[in-house]
Amino acid sequence: MLERFVSEIRLAVPTVAVWAHGSLALGDFQPGRSDLDLIAVVDSPLDGERRDRLAGIHRRLLDEEPAAAKLHCSYLARAALSEVETGHVTWAHGMMLERPVTPVTRRELLDGGLTLHGPPPAELLPPLARGQLEDFIRRDLAEYWLPATSRPLLWLQDVWVDLGLLVLARATVTLRDGRLITKGEALVELPALGAPAEVVRDIHERRYADPEPIGRLRRVRRAVQARAFVRRGIKRTLAMGGGPQGSPPGVDES
Repeated sequence: MLERFVSEIRLAVPTVAVWAHGSLALGDFQPGRSDLDLIAVVDSPLDGERRDRLAGIHRRLLDEEPAAAKLHCSYLARAALSEVETGHVTWAHGMMLERPVTPVTRRELLDGGLTLHGPPPAELLPPLARGQLEDFIRRDLAEYWLPATSRPLLWLQDVWVDLGLLVLARATVTLRDGRLITKGEALVELPALGAPAEVVRDIHERRYADPEPIGRLRRVRRAVQARAFVRRGIKRTLAMGGGPQGSPPGVDES
């Protein structure tokens, strides 16, 4: 499916490179569960006609390739590769939208992005500025994830439990050690951070096995445990101060 995708977008728009990041590049890809996170570098900004052409390719893949349901791709104009805060044309969740390519994604690409076409990321993508990754992580924890812990109903959903704990573990390790870890490594890290063992098992089974549906009482108990742990963990992580590269501590982060 990826070979077909790369071939079709190269015919549709002048394509400089296509890279994979996330679990596919980091060696933790789980078929049917993991997203296919891609970056396509195009020769020039996409006008309306080219966006429509690419959207048509994605929709056709959705109809014909089951794996395409997990495919997300951001399209970066070559001249805009250094624009971290700018929204870039992105296919995700069955639609075209615009969103930034974050410092976390950029670091994943520079550390070990998988090249599907063209030159590797290190030849095109500028390095991150000192402290840029750490500052982004603190802001994300303080402005997105911490407020989410004030909304109890969210944590009844599997996706919030899974992502909340995994994001916290990955953020903590990056701010503490300066390295990125996979979701699988984050699951190993969580017990040392004091995560409830029952919740960690629940996340592990959902990612690597086929768990039985859980009842409402257990779901409520899990939500309370997960939300409280993530809230405490965010506050503790934000209080750690500057990261390994000496960036200033954040006040709030998501």
